[in-house]
Amino acid sequence: MLNGHQTWIFQNKPVIISTGTVGGPFEANGAIPKAFDILHDDMWLNKDSFEKAQQTMMEEACQIAIKKSTIEKEQVKFFISGDLINQITPTTLAARSMSIPYFGLFSACATSMESLALSAAIINAHGADYILSGVSSHNAATEKQFRYPTEYGGQKPPTAQWTVTGAGCALVAKDGDGPVVTSATIGKVVDMGMNDPFNMGGAMAPAAVDTIETHLKERNIDHTYYDLIITGDLAHIGREVSLDLLHKKGIDIPEEKYVDSGLTIYREDQPVLAGASGPACSAIVAYGHFLEKLKQGELKRILVVATGSLQSPLSVNQGDTIPGIAHAVSIEVGSDIQ
Repeated sequence: MLNGHQTWIFQNKPVIISTGTVGGPFEANGAIPKAFDILHDDMWLNKDSFEKAQQTMMEEACQIAIKKSTIEKEQVKFFISGDLINQITPTTLAARSMSIPYFGLFSACATSMESLALSAAIINAHGADYILSGVSSHNAATEKQFRYPTEYGGQKPPTAQWTVTGAGCALVAKDGDGPVVTSATIGKVVDMGMNDPFNMGGAMAPAAVDTIETHLKERNIDHTYYDLIITGDLAHIGREVSLDLLHKKGIDIPEEKYVDSGLTIYREDQPVLAGASGPACSAIVAYGHFLEKLKQGELKRILVVATGSLQSPLSVNQGDTIPGIAHAVSIEVGSDIQ
């Protein structure tokens, strides 16, 4: 299964048999509203905290994925998921309510593909028949933890990003109908010495480049193998930085085939500064938008490279630099899957 030092090849072809995606009112007015199964018109979701609202969205995404499949909840072996909040409590409380054996993860916004990679690896090794792989985020909960409550009205620089309110979940199975998870490259922590928490795109870009370069090398392919390479949430700043770094390494991906989730989910006229972020960003764009294009035959092969900036409020306040991480998962359809 291991191909090189960082890449898994999944010979047993784990399948994404269904997905569930949930969003909030800001996402409903975004660029891809049809990518959502549920869109809420209130960020509170009738709960008394934003964290509880986030928990509810995670539960909904999982319930939708199961409902859209042919299985019962009791057949799901594991729930593998995470979020940004302290101790990943929204995800843990969702796991409590669902009563499914649970792996809790944290790779910041890269958790979406970390969870999918681990789900595929377990299924490929015959460790489970069905696994729920998901993530969630909430704009107001994240602002409260990492910056200030939105009521504070703090001014942000143009390099800042807008955390997506939503949840995305994939139901991964040993067999069935759907796109196949063919490989995954597990990223290394890359830290280029940046310490500005309002420029996460710049901090994450080197990690994305490192993972993409490693993935192509260890799979012995070039970028033309994929119809699209979809980064997690580099947004405008990180995307430009990563394209420049890739070019310096001789990897000249055409701009139209290098797509960023943080530039996909919202409209250009929405006030999101550099673009979107949050674990739910890449999950919703991948599971709700691009997987549908795979199913419809518009695409055959995509590489989703979720990126995360691994700072905490404490590390930032202590002046530490911001480590970045990126995990890549290839998803394919068609009769010619290797």
